Amino acid sequence: MKFSIKAEKLQPAQAGALLYICLDSHPCSTHSDNETAALLCGALEEGQVFAETKTVAEGRLKAVAVVRMKDAARTTLAKAAAEAAQWAQNQESVAVCLAPFSAKEAAAVAEVFATAFGNAAYRFGRYKQDAKPAKLQEAVFFHPRAAKAAGDTLKAADALVYGMSLCRDLGNAAPNECTPEFLADTAKAEAEKLGARAKVLEKDYIKENMGAFWSVAKGSKQKPYLIELSYFGAADKKAAPTVLVGKGITFDSGGISLKPGLNMDEMKFDMCGAATVIGTFCAAVKLKLPINLIAIVPTCENMPSGGANKPGDVVKSMKGLTIEVLNTDAEGRLILCDALTYAEQFNPKAVIDVATLTGACIIALGHDVSGVMGNDQKLVDSLLAASRSADDKAWQLPLFDTYKDQLKSNFADLPNIGSPGAGTITAGTFLSYFTEAYPWAHLDIAGTAWKSGKDKGATGRPVPLLLEYLRNVK
Repeated sequence: MKFSIKAEKLQPAQAGALLYICLDSHPCSTHSDNETAALLCGALEEGQVFAETKTVAEGRLKAVAVVRMKDAARTTLAKAAAEAAQWAQNQESVAVCLAPFSAKEAAAVAEVFATAFGNAAYRFGRYKQDAKPAKLQEAVFFHPRAAKAAGDTLKAADALVYGMSLCRDLGNAAPNECTPEFLADTAKAEAEKLGARAKVLEKDYIKENMGAFWSVAKGSKQKPYLIELSYFGAADKKAAPTVLVGKGITFDSGGISLKPGLNMDEMKFDMCGAATVIGTFCAAVKLKLPINLIAIVPTCENMPSGGANKPGDVVKSMKGLTIEVLNTDAEGRLILCDALTYAEQFNPKAVIDVATLTGACIIALGHDVSGVMGNDQKLVDSLLAASRSADDKAWQLPLFDTYKDQLKSNFADLPNIGSPGAGTITAGTFLSYFTEAYPWAHLDIAGTAWKSGKDKGATGRPVPLLLEYLRNVK
């Protein structure tokens, strides 16, 4: 989709379809010409927050809709934008009037609405013969004084939509297509296309150096890969980077601890942590953020075979800690722990891992909120602030030392699962043993990365949260 801003007053002749956005306190006639004002006031007479189509003589304006909001809070904007975006899907282009707002307010409104338009226009029709592209192709925003500010926020919206769409494309791809090799090739191609660097380490390196990662990967015929993407946009190219780590299990059968067959097809989404990291990284590079950024993605399948992990196996991690595998379906933490150890070499400013790690997170927080925990409260607070700003909900869970009492093994330094209770937290506690060298936070996105049912598909979350966080990195 194309987004643009024009520093002028909107005239009806310029618009195929018009969307007028205002607050309850804004009189429509003050910010529009007589013809448009008559249309808007007519729509508002219906008493609807979001008014339906209005026809204009001579076809100069095919449709008009009004969004009236009580305030310009982010949650209010997001809800109104989602409703407006559904209406806009019936148009090829839409002109958006922001005149009632100040320049600063208009920029914020434009970003939220452009993002909603772009996400609503997303289609995944790769495997359908009759797939059709979205009808809506362009949104033009109008404000007499907000061209520069809104232009910057529209660039941010464009980058965010791109990153979310990439994340969703990877998540929605069938697992026979989106193999570890496909994920590595796509990440490398997308990063290099934007001018970033990419390095892909293969089976021999993983087998020799990353025993926990290899223990999961060796059960599949598909080769494992460790993807490393790097971008140096800060003035000081040697400044400590932010590192994103994403779980890339392209299909999770559970291994020998086989999952139930019902809904197992959704385990293709178990690489949504990796998809999020790749999408966020590419969005940040597209936006040319002034930061140094590294993305690390361990990727493989978790399959049952004669070579797969068995409950009771003991494996040695890259850090040197031994791990007793009590459940082969707790494989994400086994590949992540070695990737988190690998991250130490970059002397990072902060490390954030993203993973569809535990079903327990869904029990705790449902499908609308991601779980956050970490060893650095300042980092966690920054992520929570970004979640509020981006309206990409997250909630902190504790990592008290007492949870370590649930991670005891008679035969190894650690088991890969804890004793019953607090499953999301004990998974985070397990990872904390491998993150003592730097500030670290963990995002469990098991409930938010995809939807089931009639709307089944990857959501692109939490790319908005992470990109908002990176935009504020100093």
